[in-house]
Amino acid sequence: MTTLLSADSLTGNEVKNFQGESLGEIKDFMLDSNSGRVEYAVLDFGGFMNMGNKYFAVPMQALQLDTQEKCYKINQPKERLEQAEGFDKDNWPNMADPKWRANINSFYIS
Repeated sequence: MTTLLSADSLTGNEVKNFQGESLGEIKDFMLDSNSGRVEYAVLDFGGFMNMGNKYFAVPMQALQLDTQEKCYKINQPKERLEQAEGFDKDNWPNMADPKWRANINSFYIS
């Protein structure tokens, strides 16, 4: 069964790993303008009281929506996510760049 949800209802959702650790929250979604498909969720992770936070583009294939807990789950330990390629909220990467996409996708999707 297909469920359709508004992006607004998912923005702000917590992201946890399967060990139950909180990894941050969804700040935005990146859509492919040609296909209309959501390619990445932008995760806000790290820092303290929103200072020093990094954003991460996580491929949607790496996330699982948990409707019971009302969060996304990802199969990544917190320590590994800390090593992921992130970016500053005021300096986003070119997410259409094929090299950037290949690097990000290979990090999260095995």
